Amino acid sequence: MTLDIREMELAETALVIDYFYSSSIEQLDVIGIDPTRMPTRPVWSNLFKTLYATPLAERAALLVIWRLDGRPIGFSSCDRIVFGNRAHMHLHVTEPELRGRGLGAECVRRSVDLYFERLQLKQLFCEPNAYNIAPNRALQKAGFRYLKTYKTVPGPMNYHQAVTRWMIER
Repeated sequence: MTLDIREMELAETALVIDYFYSSSIEQLDVIGIDPTRMPTRPVWSNLFKTLYATPLAERAALLVIWRLDGRPIGFSSCDRIVFGNRAHMHLHVTEPELRGRGLGAECVRRSVDLYFERLQLKQLFCEPNAYNIAPNRALQKAGFRYLKTYKTVPGPMNYHQAVTRWMIER
């Protein structure tokens, strides 16, 4: 098995859109997403085009694709970027049959390396839904340190929920 973690190309961003739009209401709830807050596919696609036209140091987000034996199995994204300082990451294993098998932790480790290098970070945070066990476990295994659990609206597509804040520093 060959695991490939690299920056996502613009042509591959449909993976992100398709993942959210093909997820069941139950799966969206597990990851804390309110489907009524998702942008339409065309709006989302245009947002990615604008993002990729922006220089890296000024980008609002950076996306990473996870591939196993040449097949996409998930992705990570980084937002709330303060270039040279800190950012917040997200992680998604898109293939349900691969969830809970330990691949997420290795994908997270490699994504962290990429984010720290490309964005010149000192700190990286992640705040998954507190009740979604898999990403919380993956973050712990990848070397993140638990900071706290609290309630918030983590992003524009999320509802108010309990999240667990994790951090890794270099």
